[in-house]
Amino acid sequence: MVQILVVILCCSGMLLFVAGMVGILRLPDAYTRLHMAGMLDTLGLLTLLLGLVLYGGIQATPMTLLVQLKVLLLWGFVLITSPTATHAMVDAGVRAGLAPWVQTDGKRRRK
Repeated sequence: MVQILVVILCCSGMLLFVAGMVGILRLPDAYTRLHMAGMLDTLGLLTLLLGLVLYGGIQATPMTLLVQLKVLLLWGFVLITSPTATHAMVDAGVRAGLAPWVQTDGKRRRK
């Protein structure tokens, strides 16, 4: 039962990474690309790491518990730093004068 949950979490993490990559390639401007990358890469990594923690929980040895603790610490670090880095990049784009895309009359153009 736990193995099925591990596979589901790891596969969903990989699918979120792929969706983030497609968003980076398909979205029109830097702000929407950063938003897509920031959200989906963070969520993809968190689900992948949760799957790894559950996989290590199958064997309850002291070494695997230490590895699980390290993965959970990494999870917390990524949860804090990834949105902060995305916000800093968007703020740098705003300060540099990078204009977002707006949609008018069914066509996209720079604001």
